[in-house]
Amino acid sequence: MRLLVIGGSVFVGRAFAEEGVRRGWEVTVFNRGRTQDDPAGVRSLRGDRTDEADLAALAAAGPYDAVVDVCGYVPTEVARSAAALAQSADAYLFVSTINVYPDYPALPTDESSRRHGGRADAGPGEGDYGWLKDGCEQAVRAAFPGRVVVLQPGMIVGPHDRARRTTAWLRRAARGGRMAVPGTADRALRLIDVRDLAAFGLDLLAGAPRDAVEDYLLPGAPDNGTWGDYLAACVAATGARAELTYVDDSLFVDHDVEPWTEVPLWLPAGREEFVATWDASCAKALAAGLRCRPLATSVHETAAWLFTPGGESEAFEDYRQVGTWTPFLSPDKEAAILAAHDERNR
Repeated sequence: MRLLVIGGSVFVGRAFAEEGVRRGWEVTVFNRGRTQDDPAGVRSLRGDRTDEADLAALAAAGPYDAVVDVCGYVPTEVARSAAALAQSADAYLFVSTINVYPDYPALPTDESSRRHGGRADAGPGEGDYGWLKDGCEQAVRAAFPGRVVVLQPGMIVGPHDRARRTTAWLRRAARGGRMAVPGTADRALRLIDVRDLAAFGLDLLAGAPRDAVEDYLLPGAPDNGTWGDYLAACVAATGARAELTYVDDSLFVDHDVEPWTEVPLWLPAGREEFVATWDASCAKALAAGLRCRPLATSVHETAAWLFTPGGESEAFEDYRQVGTWTPFLSPDKEAAILAAHDERNR
């Protein structure tokens, strides 16, 4: 297979490129070369997907058996990229998002759920993230009729993750001591490892017929780990110096803890707008061959990357660059929550 990855140096794109190389495919990555080095074994082409001359040169560097687009956010830009490659590539895989379904996460979601109805001709700023991604999907389908695979992941984890979820929990666990955790260990959690996402996508490109358009929702398998499994793995992967202390959600709320940012992956129980966050269906993808590694395995392998030289810098660089770095729950606030928990349970 001759694979083109638009992006290819950061997290999701990197996983696709590395998986293609692992399979012995001829992998080309196309990016601006501004973030980090491309994976070993790929052909690197520099350019900007918004530049017509760069897109023409990219098409001329083909042909490609398939394109993987991991960094399309504006429908008009995706439309130009797809149109430029329509005659030099056989198939197009677009990495979209679960957020193309506007009822998520308030209602259970699958591929038949109501969609945003974004426009393929929409420009930047014309809608929110999910609406624009829906428009991007439509743009790809128009340029590659019958030759499209769309992946709609939920929360993606794994090595090279820059979203400050697992990496933040690992840094907190590495600090040791009593570790305040909201909720209970048996709470559901649905995450997908970036390498499982990439392997599934390339399996589809290698074996899928070219006369069908398929969408796959990818929140992760429902049985690959609970909240407790995930956090216990964070502790174990960092030397077991931290002691998990499960605390009622209400104490985090009482101490004005910001869900998801101060405590990644936490949403207070009972909030109607988030009640189905972990209920999205992965049935179609699992039936098509998706294989998900246990969350504990993903956590340990993320820790192995994070705590090697350069790992932490890579993991948190985005937040430093744009000035939106939000620290994990502060030690003072965590101590106050633990004290309130102890008082309540005397």
